[in-house]
Amino acid sequence: MTESPPAAPELVAEYTRIEGELADPAVHADQAVARRLGRRYAELAPVVRVARELDAARADLGAARELVAEDPGFAAEVDELTGRITELESELAELLAPRDPDDAKDVILEIKAGEGGDESALFAGDLLRMYLRYAERRGFSTEVLSSTESDLGGYTTVTVAVKARGNPAPPDGVWARLKYEGGVHRVQRVPATESQGRIHTSAVGVFVSPEAEEVDVPVVASDLRIDVFRSSGPGGQSVNTTDSAVRITHLPTGIVVSCQNEKSQLQNKEQALRILRSRLLIAAREEAQATEAANRRSQVRTVDRSERIRTYNFGENRIADHRVGYKAYNLDAVLDGDLDGVLDALDAADRAARIADAGGDGGGA
Repeated sequence: MTESPPAAPELVAEYTRIEGELADPAVHADQAVARRLGRRYAELAPVVRVARELDAARADLGAARELVAEDPGFAAEVDELTGRITELESELAELLAPRDPDDAKDVILEIKAGEGGDESALFAGDLLRMYLRYAERRGFSTEVLSSTESDLGGYTTVTVAVKARGNPAPPDGVWARLKYEGGVHRVQRVPATESQGRIHTSAVGVFVSPEAEEVDVPVVASDLRIDVFRSSGPGGQSVNTTDSAVRITHLPTGIVVSCQNEKSQLQNKEQALRILRSRLLIAAREEAQATEAANRRSQVRTVDRSERIRTYNFGENRIADHRVGYKAYNLDAVLDGDLDGVLDALDAADRAARIADAGGDGGGA
C-alpha cells in the first residue's frame, strides 16, 4: 500500500512551532509579538484541523481497503471514506486559496460628508450608526477616535476604531468584513429639511484601513510636525478652554490627521498617531498594488476610492452595490446593521478573483 503524503506539512509544522512559542510565558512579555503569534495561530488552526482529519481519513481508507480483500463487508466503509476524503480535500483547497494578508487585522474607519451639505452630514451619521450596529452584531468593539459634528446633528467627519475580541480566524476578522466599504456611498431620499418633498442625492466618503501596529509602520519623530489648538464643536463654538486638540502632519507624504475628542493633549496625540499609521500602511499597500499588472488585481480591489460604490434609495427601500451588481430591498435592515448580505456578495467576488489570479493553485495560508 502506497501512503499519501501528509497534507499541508509546512503549515502543520508552523502551527506546532507557534503553539510551543505561545506556551512560553516569556513571549507574552511583549504583547505586540504575542498578538501577532496569536493571530497567525488562529489563522492556521482551521487549516491544521482539516489537514489532520484528511491524513486520518486517508490512513483509515488504506486500512479499509486491506480489510475488504478479506471481508467484502468493509466495501461500504471504503465508499464512505472515499467520499469523506473528497469533501476534506475540497475544504482544504478552499482554506489554502489566496487570502488578503490583512484579513485578521482590526480596522480604522473614517466617514466624511461630501456633496449634499447638511444632508450629506446627516447621512454620515446614519452610516456611523450602521457600522456601529454591524460591529455589535459581529461581537466587535468600537471606539470613536475623532469626530466633528454638523449643526443639524450629523457629522462632517468621524473616525472609528473597530476591533475584534480575541484572535479570530481571517474570514471572521474585522478587515475581512469591512475592507469593501471604502469608497463613495450615495444616498437618494427626501431630506428632513426639504419642504417640497423633493428627492435629493448626496454623497458620503468612507475610508477603511487596517489598523497598523508600530512594528508595521515605524513613524520617525523628525518626519512629524505637531500642532496643538483649541477644540471646537458645531458652528465653531469652543468646547475646550485649553489647547488640547492635536494636528499631526507627516512631512514626507503630506498626510494630515487631527484629533480633538479627548480632553488630554497626550490622548489626542496617541489617537492621531493610530490613524496616521493606518493611513501610511494603506498608502504603502496601494503604491505596491499600483505596480502590479491589471490582471493580477481582483474586481473589488481595483475600485478607485473616488468612484461611487453603493446607492441607498430610501423611496424604494433599496440598496445597490455597483461593483458586483448586488441589489436588495431591505435598506431599513441594512441601516440597522444587517450588512452581511452585501458583504458576503463582495467577499465571494473577491475570493473568486483571487483564485483566478493564482491560477487555482492556492497556497494562501
